[in-house]
Amino acid sequence: METSFLKTKGGYRHLRCYQVTEVIYDITFFFTKHFLEKGDRTIDQMVQAARSGKQNIAEGSEAASTSYETQIKLTNVAKASLEELLIDYEDYLRVRNIPQWNAGHPRFNKMRAFARSEQIFSQYCSLLDKCSDEEIANLCITLIHQATYMLRRLLEKQQEIFLKKGGIREQMRNARLSYRAGS
Repeated sequence: METSFLKTKGGYRHLRCYQVTEVIYDITFFFTKHFLEKGDRTIDQMVQAARSGKQNIAEGSEAASTSYETQIKLTNVAKASLEELLIDYEDYLRVRNIPQWNAGHPRFNKMRAFARSEQIFSQYCSLLDKCSDEEIANLCITLIHQATYMLRRLLEKQQEIFLKKGGIREQMRNARLSYRAGS
């Protein structure tokens, strides 16, 4: 008799996409304080977009116990916020005529490998003071691409779970019917 309908919530701190967005937030905070002029509205916008990416993963994970719909919406908000942040970094490079590193750039592969490694979590803070705006912006762009890819995959998984299990009302009804049948 299946009468439980509340799933265990949380666990977001173990999600790689959350861990990467935490790094993105920290790097963005550093970047805006060191490379944008004080008073520039872009500072608040970039920091808020980075924060929103991180916080909405956490909030969606917590909301999942009672609403897959809310979880999916918040995960998508996280992804959209990171896309907004990506554009800010791309704009920063473009208007200053600083190269954006892509697959053809000589430093791209090494930087992408670092961004994908476990070392990034323990080393990024100590490296920031030694990096230029070009290096930090390109690192963040790479991390944002990583995070949005992982969030797309997470959204697909969340959709699959919703299709299999249904929403909270369906689960509550089924649990109640199961309970009544067992009584």
